Amino acid sequence: MEVRSSGRSVRISGKKPKILLATLLLDTGRIVGADQLVEVLWPDRPPRSAQANLRTYVSSLRTDLGAEHLRGDGSGYAIDVPDGALDLLTFEELVAQARFADALALWRGAPLADLPGSPFWDRRLEPLNEVRLRAAEELIGQRIECGDHAGAITQLRGLLVEHPYREDLWSRLVLALNRAGRKAEALRAYATIRAQLVDELGVEPGADLRRAHESILADEAPPAAPRQLPPHLPDFTGRADELALLAKPFSIAVISGSPGAGKSALAVHAAHALRDDFPGGQLYLDLDGREPADLLAEALRALGVETAPPTIHERSALFRSMLAKQPMLVLLDDALDAAQIRPLLPGNESAVIVTSRRRITELPGAVQIDLGELSAHDALTLLGRIIGTDRVSREHDAALAIVEACGRLPVAVRSAGSRLAGRPGWSLAVLRERLEDDRLSELKEVRVCFDRSYRHLPDEAARTLGTLGLLGALAQPGWVVDAALGRHRADDVTDLLVDVNLLELVGTDPVGQPRYRVPELIRRHALERGSDRTGLTRVLAAWTATTEHAMARLPTTVFSLTAARAPRWRLPEQTLDRLTSDPLGWFEAEHETLVGAVSVAAEMGLAESAWGLAAAMVPYLDLHCHLDTWERTHTVALGAARASGDTYGEAAMLRGLAQVSLYQDRYEESIDGFTRSRRLFHDLGDLRAEATSICGLGAVSQFRGRHAQSLGHFKRALAMFLAADDPHGEAFARQAIGRVCLKSGDLALASESLGQAMQLAQELGDAHREGCVCLQMGNLHKAMSFHRHALDIFESLGDRHCGAYALQSLAGLQAARGEWAPASAGLERSLEIFQALGDRSGAASSTQMLGEVHHSAGRTGLALDYLNHANVLRRSLPA
Repeated sequence: MEVRSSGRSVRISGKKPKILLATLLLDTGRIVGADQLVEVLWPDRPPRSAQANLRTYVSSLRTDLGAEHLRGDGSGYAIDVPDGALDLLTFEELVAQARFADALALWRGAPLADLPGSPFWDRRLEPLNEVRLRAAEELIGQRIECGDHAGAITQLRGLLVEHPYREDLWSRLVLALNRAGRKAEALRAYATIRAQLVDELGVEPGADLRRAHESILADEAPPAAPRQLPPHLPDFTGRADELALLAKPFSIAVISGSPGAGKSALAVHAAHALRDDFPGGQLYLDLDGREPADLLAEALRALGVETAPPTIHERSALFRSMLAKQPMLVLLDDALDAAQIRPLLPGNESAVIVTSRRRITELPGAVQIDLGELSAHDALTLLGRIIGTDRVSREHDAALAIVEACGRLPVAVRSAGSRLAGRPGWSLAVLRERLEDDRLSELKEVRVCFDRSYRHLPDEAARTLGTLGLLGALAQPGWVVDAALGRHRADDVTDLLVDVNLLELVGTDPVGQPRYRVPELIRRHALERGSDRTGLTRVLAAWTATTEHAMARLPTTVFSLTAARAPRWRLPEQTLDRLTSDPLGWFEAEHETLVGAVSVAAEMGLAESAWGLAAAMVPYLDLHCHLDTWERTHTVALGAARASGDTYGEAAMLRGLAQVSLYQDRYEESIDGFTRSRRLFHDLGDLRAEATSICGLGAVSQFRGRHAQSLGHFKRALAMFLAADDPHGEAFARQAIGRVCLKSGDLALASESLGQAMQLAQELGDAHREGCVCLQMGNLHKAMSFHRHALDIFESLGDRHCGAYALQSLAGLQAARGEWAPASAGLERSLEIFQALGDRSGAASSTQMLGEVHHSAGRTGLALDYLNHANVLRRSLPA
């Protein structure tokens, strides 16, 4: 034991104070009980004055070291040392970082060899020696792989002095000597250990050591089996169920989960537990978006193949052939998808562990492990292993609040624990309060790393991170970086951020766009460094322009409203056309991203961008019946519009929410929303927008069976659409008038209105409106051809809601012709759709019709069941 200050030795007076100091240093920052200290100082028989003597030794140490380092709490004493001041802790940190050479350079023989020792020390020193031996083995493996046989041999000989009967070390020494061209020394080394084992223990060398000897005799010195597993964390905690799954025989295991959940840590920990089952070796490949061909080349090099075959198929075949001879454990870390993994599967008695940010289910027979946060118990246990279980027990509630603030993710808990371990004088309540105020500022190691990365970032890259941070955790398409910077082709910035691991490439979306995400801790750090509001405004302007471009290409855009004053930033026309060539596909791909953009715009007070985006989504949401998204985005945008005094935006959002209420049979809410939006649009002088609200009132009246009132609303709306020169609105109003007239029995006016609507729809190329008109024409003329044409149109457009009504109408005609089976099948399909969409009115109608069809077909019992259920559904509807 040595104590230094400013490079000079500090003399500790007396052996007992030295023993006391050593005992406290082994538990740095933690109170060691006075009784335990007495037992260490006087292991045989303590004197009566032991406690008084102990206080004297503590006082002596305070004189030698400085009073600020030692503290007591009445039950015992503790020593506090600054970060980096104790080589024991530095050694463990370096091992955890896989810096084995630096860690082992701190080792200067047996720990505390100059002191008598104590059984109390063993619980700390024995694991420390194991860590040292494991680090030395990892370093030897690295040196052998790099061809540094001389360095490996020197280190092996040193270890064998301490562990003279470790056959695995002797086996590596024999092989390293032979590979270094020192065959005679290798044979002598084998003879030496064999003589020791036979003469002193009466046993022959084990199988691995004999094989190494035989390979030398046969002049076939094989390449050392790869031992590539990264070191596992000494304080790994929990995951008992997952480890139990991985302890059973498997061919492939896929570990997926959220960032920070410890996927790689679990994989490495499990792999270390299994490595004795795979003496042929363990391969580790970091996939991280790399091509399978490159990964195969790396794996083949580890197996001794200097030049890999040219094609991926040849490399994959050679890889399988080599592992067929010597089954191995293969760890594929950070996989993108199944396509990336398949060429790397050995296909024999080897085992493969895969980690991925995504759940990969396309690999037949794979054990699937979806990793989430730790349980509260395991998170507390991990925290306790870092800072001491007694500390966690004393402040259990604060400890639980800390791990919950960390989301119970291992990486965050470990960071918080490191913060506490370095401040033993803190109560846990201090960190709990700090985490509530600013979570990231307490994660010291993470912040230092991020600050270091930021120092090397160009200004554009730093600003981009700040903008992406404001957009939240969702992955964004690559063009968002262009908008953030206000220039096209900003791939250089994107690539840089990906290369320095501040931005994750998470894959490519269905429309061919690469998508990127800022990891959560990096996102928080970026926001701390400063956000770029101008860049965010430009990104939202780009979302608005792109969404409106996609909306214009949808099959129907009736009643669409736009925020005329919202800013817009357009991508190049060629890019816009490519992205939205399949507008429905684009909306599906960007569904959640658009919802997030509406929320971000509202939170930032950019009301026009918020409600303009929400309104631009309506035709898509209506077509695919995403009513929850519709209501959520409009509610958020409505609040933003009201907060900023944007009356037009308020009216537009009220009209949209009223439409959702109508679809969900909430008629009173719907009437209120349509009435209020109509009044606002009227006051603003927007004739067309007012007409859309009047159409909504007409629809409510129609659903409530008030045909005269409904007809009046639709006729007023038609006059307003004509005055506003809106042919799409005109087509809708004429079709709606025809539908009401058909319900009320005015077949002549129904035929006239529907014919006019059909002509307009065809002239406008509005297939969706044509389908709606066909449905009513079919009801008017009892023509199945119209119904089938309408159904074909709705199914081609992906409109399940209108399609369900078409199925219902078609079934009515089939039932009238006595075609019970197809009528029943169509009604069952329509009922499933209505139930899935929450349309109780449609569900009640289909159920009633099913009862009537079964009654007509002679299935009386089944008919009664359906008819009774239809009565129940109707009673649940508004009057």
